[in-house]
Amino acid sequence: MNNQILNDHRPRHGRLTRLTPLLAAALCLCAVALSGADPDKKKAVWDPAKLPPASDKKGVTYEKDIKPILEKSCVKCHSGDKPKSKYKIDSLDSAIKGGESGDAAIIPGNSAKSPMVAYISELVEDMEMPPTEKRDKYPALTKEQIGLVRAWIDQGAK
Repeated sequence: MNNQILNDHRPRHGRLTRLTPLLAAALCLCAVALSGADPDKKKAVWDPAKLPPASDKKGVTYEKDIKPILEKSCVKCHSGDKPKSKYKIDSLDSAIKGGESGDAAIIPGNSAKSPMVAYISELVEDMEMPPTEKRDKYPALTKEQIGLVRAWIDQGAK
């Protein structure tokens, strides 16, 4: 009788209660997998204070001012059917969107936080754009060009 009284507080579905922690663990693992968490994936980090200053030019547009710069140094690798890092910059929308990282490359209104600016400014090791080993074919952007890109982004990237 004493055993029956002591066991009355336990649920009658013994198998279900033993599976509950296992199900909870499986759900957590699924959530991590679906969130795209990659422990080896390194986020780019840079010091915005080291960026070249934005240009004072007003009314900077993609078509008129930025596209010619990108066509000279970037588009050959970042266009077509198989763009490097799945990042296409042959149109305004794709340039803003970003590539395989899933993060936006350009944050309209905030050039200091736009990864593209850090890469063209050579502030992220191993992500210098254009790559240093290809500079003979694709010239690095000048400080003035980077300043123009920054002004364009700060003015809304239009």
